[in-house]
Amino acid sequence: MENDNWVNKPGKGQKSLKLRKTMKCLGKQLQIGDMVPLPDSPVTKDYRASVRSSRTGDTGNIEEAESSLRESGALNYEEARALLGRYEYQKGNIEAALHVFEGIDIASVTTKMKVTLAKRARIEKRHSQKYDTPPMSIHAVSLLLEAVFLKAKSLQALGRFKEAAQSCTVILDIVESSFPEGLPENFGADCKLQETLSNAVELLPQLWILADDPKEAIMSYRRALLRQWNLDVQTNAKIKKEFAIFLLYSRNEYNPPSLRFQMDSSFVPRTNIEEAILLLMILLRKVTLQIIEWDPSIFDHLSYALSISGGLWALANQVEELLPRNIDLCERHHILALCYYGEGDNFTALNLLRKLLSSAEDPTCVPGLLLASRICGENLECAEDGINFARRAIESLQGRCNHLMGVANYVLGLSLSAQSRAAMTDSERVRMQSEALQSLESAGRLTKMNDSNVIYHLCVENAEQRKLDTALHCARCFVELEGESTLKGWMLLARVLSAQKKFPEAETIIDAAVDQSGKWDQGALLRTKAKLQIAQGKVKNAIGTYVQLLADLQIQRKSFGLEENLKKEKNFNRTMELETWHDLASIYIKSSRWQDAEFCLSKSEAISCYSASRLYIAGLLHQSKGLHKAALTDYTNALAVDPSHVPSLISTAVVLRQRGNHYPATLISYLRGALRLDRMNVAAWHNLGLIYKEEGSAMEAAECFETAWFLEESEPIEPFK
Repeated sequence: MENDNWVNKPGKGQKSLKLRKTMKCLGKQLQIGDMVPLPDSPVTKDYRASVRSSRTGDTGNIEEAESSLRESGALNYEEARALLGRYEYQKGNIEAALHVFEGIDIASVTTKMKVTLAKRARIEKRHSQKYDTPPMSIHAVSLLLEAVFLKAKSLQALGRFKEAAQSCTVILDIVESSFPEGLPENFGADCKLQETLSNAVELLPQLWILADDPKEAIMSYRRALLRQWNLDVQTNAKIKKEFAIFLLYSRNEYNPPSLRFQMDSSFVPRTNIEEAILLLMILLRKVTLQIIEWDPSIFDHLSYALSISGGLWALANQVEELLPRNIDLCERHHILALCYYGEGDNFTALNLLRKLLSSAEDPTCVPGLLLASRICGENLECAEDGINFARRAIESLQGRCNHLMGVANYVLGLSLSAQSRAAMTDSERVRMQSEALQSLESAGRLTKMNDSNVIYHLCVENAEQRKLDTALHCARCFVELEGESTLKGWMLLARVLSAQKKFPEAETIIDAAVDQSGKWDQGALLRTKAKLQIAQGKVKNAIGTYVQLLADLQIQRKSFGLEENLKKEKNFNRTMELETWHDLASIYIKSSRWQDAEFCLSKSEAISCYSASRLYIAGLLHQSKGLHKAALTDYTNALAVDPSHVPSLISTAVVLRQRGNHYPATLISYLRGALRLDRMNVAAWHNLGLIYKEEGSAMEAAECFETAWFLEESEPIEPFK
């Protein structure tokens, strides 16, 4: 190719003429190799036409190519192909562009490109020109890397995703090996190098996802975020967000970042969820600092991630840090209420909802009304408020969503049921129980019996009202709806069967649940099984089941000893172990095996010395030995720890009655207090009947005995809920 000294000739038209001559020469070279269409082919004619129109449409591209010509004297074969392929790509001739790009032997110039980039970096860093001339111009490197990127885009457009990803990787490999410590700041700002690199870094993980290779996608995302690529803030944020979304919803678990990326005392995520949360919290902090623009989807994904991982306190903290312009005040109160409710702080959650539902904010907010009613339904002291919240929600939902109307009836039923337990008269209690059942039945119809929460509480309400056949049907529906995968359903079904005195069938149900559950989920099932065995007179079998349960809990405690994130589970297991020792102690007390009972109490004391349940069992032990004064002290101490401990209230009345030195009114007050807390307690009704009988109140005594007999005939081995 003839090399005219055009650089010294003035006039841009002469430069463009030289460029067109170069491309024409390229056409002749390609004809020999049969790599692209002939110079007179339609594609080449279209190309020539595009060059003629470049003054208006592609001036920047021409100027970049001319910059390369000025520095190197002429376009070589690869550079000319890169330029021609770019034009074909810009015109939408994807296959033709790919045909041109595939003729570029990028491997043959890779070394020159790396040397050029490295030397350019040293020159910029030291502001000196006392280095050897690099083998290529920076514009030529930029042109070739852009060609590789456009080749990847062409392959992507043709559905060849793996090849596209491999092509995109070439760009990152060249730049990364040229700059082991990361790209210098503002490097390549005078050409398209930085733009091409940023596009390649962003595109690569997407290509691996399209190629169905999630492992490579994860590595590409981490490579993009852990290396210094000089990405702009928005691009970096976009990659972080896409990576977090992929981690959250890919349904696969991948290894954390390698050790070489970890710093001393830095947090290293151990799971996909933790890594996604870390990324999203970084983005949210940048929003707070106004580094990036507010994106509501970031908060939505973070809310989901923290919710499923049990990090609701962290979510509450993030909500409180959001600027007022980023989140509405009503939405803030609602989300914070959900967080506090999820963490068990019902008092704070309810106070936030009261603010939300005040006349100054949004008194008709249906989600807020439903949540407030649900919280109140769990507390006897504010059950009446729960009823009012639910009725306000029903009024707001008239003629709207049937499903939400079903949920409103559901929370109304819960609040009515709670209020019935605090009713002062039997007639009021029966009326509220009837209304509660009607509301739950309406909820079932409106949700088409597809809401497991509605079915569960419908079962419980029927069971507590001793409509056991209906309760059994609902329990079976609940188990079927949950896909036989929830222990809650199996336990409920077994309890209803035990209330029907079908103990063998209930034990079979529990055995089936044990077989289908994991080792660490069997505690509650084994405890229920032991109680069923006791009900059948299989005391030795029950003791063996309790021993097995205690062994499992001990192994589990050792396994989870250092896991801070299992704090709630550890507390649950401690409570389970405590109650198991008390169950064993009760068995030994009834068998007059007092030494064994004392051993069990010593074990429970090591777990919790201020337990109302432990003090109550100690009282039973003293009472069985005839030590009534010591027993009374134990029961009094138990009530000091927990004034609502029903067994201690009943036993206090029993011991006082046995000692015979208290007025009947005092004994009745203890028993009536127990019945206010547990209307279905057989022992309370029976002992109340005995006191009335001794006082000569035959009618009242008969009513108490009749109630006790009826309840005993349908008493479950454990409370229904």
